[in-house]
Amino acid sequence: MVFTHLALLLSTLLRHDGMKAVMAENLLLRQQLLVLTRSRKRAPNLSSFDRFFLGLWSTFLNPRRIKRVAFLIRPSTLLKFHQALVKRKYRLLYSSPNRKKPGPKGPSRKVIELVLEMKRRNPNFGCTKIAEHLAKTFALSLDKDVVRRILATCYQPEWDGGPSWLSFLGQTKDSLWSIDFFRCESLRLKTHWVLVVMDQCTRRIIGFGVHPAPAMDGRALCRLFHQATSRTVVPHCLSSDHDPIFRFHQWQANLRILGIHEIKTIPCVPVSHPFIERLFGTIRREFLDHLLFWNASDLERKLDVFKEYYNSSRIHQSLSPQTPEEAAGKDPPPSVDPRHFVWQSHCRGLFQTPIAA
Repeated sequence: MVFTHLALLLSTLLRHDGMKAVMAENLLLRQQLLVLTRSRKRAPNLSSFDRFFLGLWSTFLNPRRIKRVAFLIRPSTLLKFHQALVKRKYRLLYSSPNRKKPGPKGPSRKVIELVLEMKRRNPNFGCTKIAEHLAKTFALSLDKDVVRRILATCYQPEWDGGPSWLSFLGQTKDSLWSIDFFRCESLRLKTHWVLVVMDQCTRRIIGFGVHPAPAMDGRALCRLFHQATSRTVVPHCLSSDHDPIFRFHQWQANLRILGIHEIKTIPCVPVSHPFIERLFGTIRREFLDHLLFWNASDLERKLDVFKEYYNSSRIHQSLSPQTPEEAAGKDPPPSVDPRHFVWQSHCRGLFQTPIAA
C-alpha cells in the first residue's frame, strides 16, 4: 500500500505541472489551517491577505482538486459573490458615465476662504453671525448650516422674551427706550457702574454713563442719564426695572421735567426686559471680557468705540439682518465684490469686517 502511494506521488511530480501543484496544495492547506486555528467563536473572516494568497495558489491546482481542498468556501459565499458580480455588470451597463456624486454642489473655494478668514479674525462669531455678515456684505446666498459644515471640516482653531413686550414694541416703536445698570471691575479691582440706554425698536445704543463710586444716588443717576442722551432727543416712554436706584425723588422729578413716561417691567422676571439684558451679555462676552481698563475715563472711551461698532457695523439676527443704524433709516452699503475687498478693523482690532476696497 505504501509503495502504491509513493508511485502515485512520483507520477504526480514527474508531470509537467506536478511539482507546482503539490507545493501550491501544501501551501493552500497550510494557510487554511492558520485561518481555522484563529481564536474566534464564529466562522473566521478572511482578510485581504488571505483572499489574495488562497486565490493565487488555487490557480496552480487541478479543477478537480479544488473541490477537495476548498472547504472554507460555503455556498452562501459563492451566491453573494455571484450577486455582487451581477450588480456590477448592470451598473456598468446602464449607469451614467458621469461618476460625480449627485446632489447640490458645495460652496466655492472663495466662499470657504471668506468663511475661514472671518472666523479667524473674529473667533467669537457664531455660524449665524458669520453667514449674515458675508451674505449682507457680498450679496451671497449663504446659510448658517453651510457655514457650520465649512467650519467643522476646514477650520482649525489657533488655540487649545416676553411676547407681551413684543406686541407692546409694535405699538410704541420709535418712542421707547430701555435703561439699566451693570457693574464691572477695573484693573485695580475698583467697581464701576455703567448706565446703558438702548432704543428698543432699532436695538441702537443711545449712550453710556460711567460712575466710579460704589454708591449711587438720584443726583448721580440724573447726571449719567443726561451724559448718555445729550446728543439725541428723548423719547416718550422709558422702560426700567424695579431696582431701588430708579425710585429716587431726583430721578422721578427729572422724568417729569423731561416729559417721559416710565414703564416698569414685571418684578423678578428678567425676560420681561429682554433686549437690554441681552445687550449686557453681548458687551461682556464680546468686549469687556477681552480687555482691561484703568479708570472711568478709560472705560468711557472704550465703550464709545464699541458703541460706534455696535450701531454701524454689527448686524443683528432679529433685524433680519441689519445694523441698528440701518434699522433706524440709514441706507445699507453696496454689495462687495469677493475679489476686491479689504478688512476693516473695529475696537482696536478686536473685530474685523469686510468692506469694499
